[in-house]
Amino acid sequence: MVVASLVGTALEWYDFFIYGLAAALVLGDLFFPNASDPVRVLASFATFGVAFIFRPLGGFFFGRLGDRIGRRSTLVMTTLLMGFATGIVGLLPTYETAGVLAPILLVAARVCQGLGAGAEFGGASTLLAEHAPRGRRAYYASFVQTGVQVGLLLGTVAFLLVQLLGTEALREWGWRLPFLASFVLIFVSLYVRLRVAESPVFLAMERDRTIVPSPVLTTLRRYPRSFLVGVGAHVCDTAVVYVYGTFMITYLVTEERQSRAVALTGVILFSVVVIALQPVYGTLADRIGRRPLNLFSVVFTALFAFPLFALVGTGQPVVIWLAMVTAMALGFAPMIAVQPIFYAELFGAGVRYTGFAASREVGAVVSGFSPLVAAALLRAGDGEPWLVAVWIILTALISLVAFLFSKETRDIDIAAPTIAPPHRADPDRHTPRSQRPLSHAVRPQ
Repeated sequence: MVVASLVGTALEWYDFFIYGLAAALVLGDLFFPNASDPVRVLASFATFGVAFIFRPLGGFFFGRLGDRIGRRSTLVMTTLLMGFATGIVGLLPTYETAGVLAPILLVAARVCQGLGAGAEFGGASTLLAEHAPRGRRAYYASFVQTGVQVGLLLGTVAFLLVQLLGTEALREWGWRLPFLASFVLIFVSLYVRLRVAESPVFLAMERDRTIVPSPVLTTLRRYPRSFLVGVGAHVCDTAVVYVYGTFMITYLVTEERQSRAVALTGVILFSVVVIALQPVYGTLADRIGRRPLNLFSVVFTALFAFPLFALVGTGQPVVIWLAMVTAMALGFAPMIAVQPIFYAELFGAGVRYTGFAASREVGAVVSGFSPLVAAALLRAGDGEPWLVAVWIILTALISLVAFLFSKETRDIDIAAPTIAPPHRADPDRHTPRSQRPLSHAVRPQ
């Protein structure tokens, strides 16, 4: 179950991440050749951000299906949508061949990617969380996020390899190879997804006829606070991964005069470290709770934003790599390891897929344009990155507020179709958690 979820998620997010890497490296030259260098970068990152506008729509649409017809069946749909949309990018004509039609088709493919991505993570996390044993849910659910980071690693390695073809070959046809590989990976991903059993929690609701008829409305009416917490919680990690994993490549190459190999190696190194830490932080979340790790990660991210860019500015590859690894290992890795189970426990089982996917992806819209914002801020700062650091701090503060309003949820009954909001007068609030009745251990929003 864990291996299948990890592999399936890795292949899906490989599809999503390779676009960001391509946007940072080659798409601007190929699809916006008539623009000046700064505008070309902005246009390329703008097409990258388009997907984030449509991710909430995918979250609401496919999330509703996941709560109505099942988690596994919906994941199969998102797998097909993301896989084919990514593969098609590798077949698109460039501006030189098709003129203005080329960027239009590129945006259309990116829209389809966004719709699929809007429900993929929420569905995979919900499925694994509902299979996981009590007391180990964060550990097992963290493997979904491990899959996401493996996807980032695979995409980065793919572009590092095509770099070896040389600049001319890369621009002519090499950039297409990582996208075309998605056509093959679709079938691998489908194979592992179809071998995963449907969620026992969903099957129980189906058997007991407790399927929620209107998951979207029920989510917004019954869990408004949880929905807002979910929106804010995803702002910081979205900004961090796309600024440090996408924008940073462009910044290192154009401003710090580092080679593409140095920039991509930094992403590969921090991806490996983040992957290794996911089950570690997942285990820790099962022991001390979800909330402490979430709070620590956003505070560290804010405090390390300026030091990160100062270290990157030394121009020493080893120092750059250490700075990137530190930022991701201590700031990014804890919050994303907790994220799958944190969101799954915000909502009752009857609307979990919808609430999870929709709230998270609305949060992604807030900072999904971070590479574009970072590029604009860099230009406004005459090439100095300090305004970019301020942007990272701002997103961290937004997520900090969300986590401060969140409740500890590690003891909830994840199989319950609904989760009752806390009462104003809670007779157990002064009782140690270990002495409380199980049904009253925690009442999350």
